Amino acid sequence: MSTFTPPTPPSYAEATPKMKAAKLVTDILAPANLVIVLLLVIGWHSTHSFTGVGWGLFAALFCGIIPITIVQLGVRRGSLTDKHVRVRKQRIVPLAASLVSVVVGIVLLYVLDAPKDVSALVVAMLVGLASVLLVTVWWQISAHNAVAGGSVMILLLVFGLPALPTALIVFLIGWSRRLLKAHTMVQLVCGTALGAISAIVFTLLR
Repeated sequence: MSTFTPPTPPSYAEATPKMKAAKLVTDILAPANLVIVLLLVIGWHSTHSFTGVGWGLFAALFCGIIPITIVQLGVRRGSLTDKHVRVRKQRIVPLAASLVSVVVGIVLLYVLDAPKDVSALVVAMLVGLASVLLVTVWWQISAHNAVAGGSVMILLLVFGLPALPTALIVFLIGWSRRLLKAHTMVQLVCGTALGAISAIVFTLLR
């Protein structure tokens, strides 16, 4: 079992310019934010209309907005140290609660006959989230890079080579998480690779 414990980063006011940039990248490209944007993009692509965006927003409620709220409540109550949940043992409960939220979202999407790509994407997210939860039980894998890696692969599957520049997101997040000493290089690489599971599931279901 991993004994790696991320150190507490300095406050934003005390951080160096490079550290501030890393914190900004980590916050803006947080997993829930990427999930919300990806659902909106795939939702639009599924119908090429605002109807698809609406479906994406509906799915984002269960896959991004509710999970964000769960973490924020945990931080407010003191059960979580921070919004990125640096401490591995603290991740189990919010990840499990998010898993339940995504399952509810999947059921509603299929009952309401949502666009196939949106439903497939949410199922893929469920599998990806379950994979991260499973690994997190014994190892501090990077959830940031897992979501980023899966998101980029899915965008490439949907849009082809024009989506290739989005691969920079993976490197940016990896740089920020490493600079903040939130993960080792191995944890970042394995997190990115784990994202392939979501991409495979999406491909099989769409």
